Amino acid sequence: MVAHIRIPALIHQTWKDTDVPPEWQKWADSWRIQHPGWGYRLWTDADNRAFLQEHYPWFLPIYDGYPEAIMRADAIRYFLLDHFGGLYVDLDFECLKPVTEILDGHDLVLGCEPDAHTRLLLARQRGFDRIVGNAFIASRPGHPFWAHVHRQMVATHKLPSTLDVTGPFFLTRAVESAPEPESITVLEAEVLYPEVSPYATELFGPQEADYDRAYAVHHWSGSWTYNSSGTPRISAGKRFPFWASQEMQPVADGLMSLDAQRRRWASGAPAPTVSCLMVTKDRSATARRAIRCFLSQTYPNLELVVVEDGTDDALAQHIRDLGDPRIRHHRLPPEGRTLGELRNEAVDRATGPYVCQWDDDDLYDPERVETQMAAILALGAEACFLARERLWWPARRKLAVSCARVWEGSMVCAKDRLPRYPAQRRGEDTPVAEGVVRNCRVVSMDAPELYTYVCHGNNTFNESHFAEHFAVATEIWAEPGAYAERLLAMATRLPIEPGDIAHAETGPAAARTSGRPQAVAEPAAAPASERPLVLVLTPLKDASAFLPGYLDSLRTLDYPREAISLGLLEGDSKDTTPELLQQVLPRLEAEYRRVTLVRRDFGLQLAGPRWEAGIQRRRRSVLAKVRNQLLSRALLDEEWVLWLDVDVTDYPADLVQRLLGARKDIVVPHCATAPGGPTYDLNTFVLQPRAGTLNWSQWLRDGILQPPKGFGRTYLDELRGHGLVRVDSVGGTALLVRADLHRDGLIFPPFPYQHLIETEGLAAMARDMGTACWALPDLEVVHPHHVPEPAHAKATSPS
Repeated sequence: MVAHIRIPALIHQTWKDTDVPPEWQKWADSWRIQHPGWGYRLWTDADNRAFLQEHYPWFLPIYDGYPEAIMRADAIRYFLLDHFGGLYVDLDFECLKPVTEILDGHDLVLGCEPDAHTRLLLARQRGFDRIVGNAFIASRPGHPFWAHVHRQMVATHKLPSTLDVTGPFFLTRAVESAPEPESITVLEAEVLYPEVSPYATELFGPQEADYDRAYAVHHWSGSWTYNSSGTPRISAGKRFPFWASQEMQPVADGLMSLDAQRRRWASGAPAPTVSCLMVTKDRSATARRAIRCFLSQTYPNLELVVVEDGTDDALAQHIRDLGDPRIRHHRLPPEGRTLGELRNEAVDRATGPYVCQWDDDDLYDPERVETQMAAILALGAEACFLARERLWWPARRKLAVSCARVWEGSMVCAKDRLPRYPAQRRGEDTPVAEGVVRNCRVVSMDAPELYTYVCHGNNTFNESHFAEHFAVATEIWAEPGAYAERLLAMATRLPIEPGDIAHAETGPAAARTSGRPQAVAEPAAAPASERPLVLVLTPLKDASAFLPGYLDSLRTLDYPREAISLGLLEGDSKDTTPELLQQVLPRLEAEYRRVTLVRRDFGLQLAGPRWEAGIQRRRRSVLAKVRNQLLSRALLDEEWVLWLDVDVTDYPADLVQRLLGARKDIVVPHCATAPGGPTYDLNTFVLQPRAGTLNWSQWLRDGILQPPKGFGRTYLDELRGHGLVRVDSVGGTALLVRADLHRDGLIFPPFPYQHLIETEGLAAMARDMGTACWALPDLEVVHPHHVPEPAHAKATSPS
């Protein structure tokens, strides 16, 4: 059969020069082997710019102004294919068999990345249900799609993320908005991208690849799914405090913005090479993490010099697998050299005019080198230190910002101004830093988020050294909630191990016995004999179908009505709820100690089901505001507040006494779909014992955590028979709170609080106030499913 190929038989690949890394060369060769007779062109950076100068000179100001080389590498393919047509493939793409068949009869062929990539945080934040890869593109010349792409690149060139400026996210949006979509063929992931990236594998586990259908395979050596090229700038427009000295004499201080220096770089000003120097010995795990920090750096001209005198070959193999020519590994014989001597070896092997200490066990923000080099160049300095650093002690679950001092490990210095390190086994960098400060023009930047000094138990200095730093820290986060919030924020920029994520570390220290979670529990107490004043609070919206039953159930309580106050807030109803309330109000006022009726609209109308993930932040934010408004209007002298949803259909007559009998400041009953049935209110849960090893950030949407049912969480239907159980979160279907807690400031956060909101946020806030939440799994209230809901639905109130 004769193939009707409209796409020219021409293969394009790009690299910065003609010296392609050996690991990639074999994959590049695979395309020529499988396609004999096809033309092949390797385009270098110099070739690319000359091509644009000749054929698309109007784009050069944008091309030259891109802050990252990867943006130029992405962009050039869209012009080469427009002008020449043919097949563009990244160097880490391997051809398995000729692609002629999948190009036959098509004008433009692309492929989807694996579905697992849509579950990664950056993709979920953008709402993608597919990602069109830009590592394999085949096109006829002059396809109208490319004019559309060129226009879109003009529109996106100021965005902060490579993914959105020129990368796969950009291309995905361009395909979705293409003027002639019927002429574009997008193949399934199995055809071109059968393997998921290493990062997705780390998060979601191994994914089976179907090579039978594959024509090629992408090896993800430098993809967005593994590095942090999409990490947003934290310093754009920000002004950093700094002070400069010359030979220990102060010469300047103030606030400095990095944007001017970035504009100079974008206009072609030189960015001198910085040699990051890592000395390591048999610490492959932490060294690999430090290498990931290096790979994520936004500064364009870097090398990493690794000097190792250990016996473990794991790190050397890892560096070989990376195939990044910027990383140079030097293995020295294990002759017992001091740390100072090894640092001098690294300096001697550095090729850049500037050196940067890069300890193998600390963490570095993607902007660290760029920020310090911008300060050096903008202020005419010879060295830069960070005035403060972030301190992290994972074993003790503590984070802090240090005091101000000369932090030796943060040094970036002109190589020709660096003193030799003394032959000491520890503390060798202190006299070097002192020498630099004494003899050079130095700038100190107050940007502690750029460097995280980690106490991991195997440091050069012992734990007392770190304890001293924490003792004089300027800020510290040691409370579980605050620590978790800070660590989750760090994890969005730094390669923190899943086991260190603190979302689950705030939960009870628990183990599994016989496959069942062992929660922190106490025997359930007898119902309380005293009868303190209780305020029952209920939000109402479109509640006409539930209101009569709700009032009948209230009347079944055997708690004295003269000790019960009632607060109701109605808003945004489209049914007859307001009229029903006016009808029943006189009787309620006669029955109960006090009744407060509040009428307020919050403007929340949902077009679809209330459990859809995309509306949860808005829906629950409004519900939190409703609860807070009702609380502020109705609470007077009562000792307890009982939150009770209008669509709860059944509960025991002694509900209030049994909740009070728990003798806890916050306690919930078990809200089930039926007596003895599964849990309805999934906002009450205990974090599972090993939840801290899970990747919670993958379920972060709109600033709040929205994991599927059962992800790292245990619900009350699994804890029946445990008596009184300490829980990590509470729902509001039925919830008893000591009123003084509300008076002291405990609210339902209408905004993400430690990535939680409304009742879950209240539990986190209570924990930070020193109050634990508890549940009675065997005390059931019934809330049937009024309409079918998915397994992950979060039950709160009908709002």
